[in-house]
Amino acid sequence: MTLKLYHAPHSRSSRIISQLFEMDLMDAVDIIHVTIPRQDGSGGRDPNNPHPEGKVPLLVHDDITIWESGAIMQYLTDLFPDRGFGAAPGDAKRGLYLSWLYYYGDVMEPVIVHKYAELTHPALQTTFRGFEEMTERLANGLKDQPFLLGDSYTAADLLVHSPFAWFADFTPDVPVIKDWVARCTSRDAATKTMEFDADLMAAA
Repeated sequence: MTLKLYHAPHSRSSRIISQLFEMDLMDAVDIIHVTIPRQDGSGGRDPNNPHPEGKVPLLVHDDITIWESGAIMQYLTDLFPDRGFGAAPGDAKRGLYLSWLYYYGDVMEPVIVHKYAELTHPALQTTFRGFEEMTERLANGLKDQPFLLGDSYTAADLLVHSPFAWFADFTPDVPVIKDWVARCTSRDAATKTMEFDADLMAAA
């Protein structure tokens, strides 16, 4: 079995690096450092990156290609269910786990980007909901429990908390959410990921 992750430091693919640290899989995956266009105008598309849009993350498992963070996270937790970082098929929390992974990409990220860009329109509100509704959903999901699936930190928490780790000012001013983000960002894997990315940047 060959696993390759196409990764650019300090990007969305850093979440997958954190997942690999959490699952103790860094030695099982070849990390291929590629460049990507950055919002500040730096970087550029890397010809060595097979992603059709030149983005990251991209996971290649033998002849299978997987893109999008949520899909990669689910794929890895399903591929290595013994690592206990998700909810495998048959697990009572499988539906909740998948719902949070897909909620992130389908609702949360669009809502946060719209807020960042100061975009408002009834069609956006109707399709994706708004920041207030997103905040309420998160607060209800974390009520009376430390993580989204209960007592255990999973890939769902890693993915869903990530925009607040990058943009702390966007973290809702709600105690259960702020405490959850703090728990997520203080994990050893988060520190190791920052160190890993810093080493990649220094070597580039």
